[in-house]
Amino acid sequence: MPFTQVISSSGMVTLMTLLALRPPRPRRTTPFTLSFFLTFLINEQPFLALYLLAAGVIPPLSAGETGRLSWWLGAGVAAGTAVGLLALAVRTRTARPRLTTALRQALGPAAVTRRRRRGLWPTVRLLVLPLISYRFDVRRVANLRYGEAGRGHLLDVYVPRAGTANAPVLVYLHGGGFRMGSKMIGARPLLYRLAGQGWVCVSANYRLSGRLRYADRLADTRQVIRWVHDNGPAYGADLSAVFVAGGSAGAHLAATAALTASAVPRPPDSREAGLPVAGAIGFYGYYGQADAGADSTPLAHLHADAPPFLVVHGTLDTLVLVEDARHFASELGQVSAQPVVYAELPGTQHNFDFFPSLRFNAVIEAVEDFAAWVRTTGAVPPSHRNAAPSQREIDPGTCP
Repeated sequence: MPFTQVISSSGMVTLMTLLALRPPRPRRTTPFTLSFFLTFLINEQPFLALYLLAAGVIPPLSAGETGRLSWWLGAGVAAGTAVGLLALAVRTRTARPRLTTALRQALGPAAVTRRRRRGLWPTVRLLVLPLISYRFDVRRVANLRYGEAGRGHLLDVYVPRAGTANAPVLVYLHGGGFRMGSKMIGARPLLYRLAGQGWVCVSANYRLSGRLRYADRLADTRQVIRWVHDNGPAYGADLSAVFVAGGSAGAHLAATAALTASAVPRPPDSREAGLPVAGAIGFYGYYGQADAGADSTPLAHLHADAPPFLVVHGTLDTLVLVEDARHFASELGQVSAQPVVYAELPGTQHNFDFFPSLRFNAVIEAVEDFAAWVRTTGAVPPSHRNAAPSQREIDPGTCP
């Protein structure tokens, strides 16, 4: 029967589509949910799921006798799933206006640049090569050592093959709940895109053993930044424009490293403070306590001299609740003299930076705009100067 065959071949895609459209939210931030595992890929790559759906349902429907009830039921399930996948694709387009609004509210109307039209190629590439981030004009210098802890102290550098000079630097730290993950996972579309635009990008491992304290991983993060200051000029880096970024647990480390940085160089083994960074960027970040230490959260290190922050989170994140990220951005915005750009992306799950997508393309453009503002302005916008903390809070209008 076509209906039974359609369900057996496409039932998982149908279930994943339904969950992606409206996943059940946990009561609190948690390291794992089944709905996240089933939906984070399909939420960013609905076209890939559409291909799988077509491959599973076209053969039984083509072989079945049209007009029979079972055929119509199978066709209905397939059509409904396809409509759901197209709805996911349309939903990704809501990211750009949210990011534009957040940037303009925090940095001023001129913060969002007008870009040249890229034509149809970005969309065609997503349709034809949905999981590929690689670019021929970017060179990855792999497995450079920044410490003595084996694989835990390796990093990769992404640079333009043609070379670069006076280039901004992005240091990216992967997620994984401080227990898993790798420099090869997370933000690869961002790393390749920025390197293709002339940036120097660094993606680093850090130690993951459960026996370590948060302070050890934070020390690794500072050591990566120190490596960039020591070695970045050889790749064309501008050391006055080092941005630290991360996803999930990596956003936690990036935020704490940025908040505890010092303008005064410290010895390489110092855990008191790190070298300064120009700005911090957090994707789907966890900002709570990492271990029993009271200072193992970025919230314990908020101060007026914090660098500018860009915080991006999904409204449907089923691992780190959006309320937690909103709280961090609000608390930081009330204290910091520098702007805090905070954007909530509708219909967005955890790990949204893993693969190329229409949504993440908009996030990458927001990173470029944020970094350009920091490099050209480097100061609090006039509307923020001498403002009371409440005037710098996140505009609730940007939240869903």
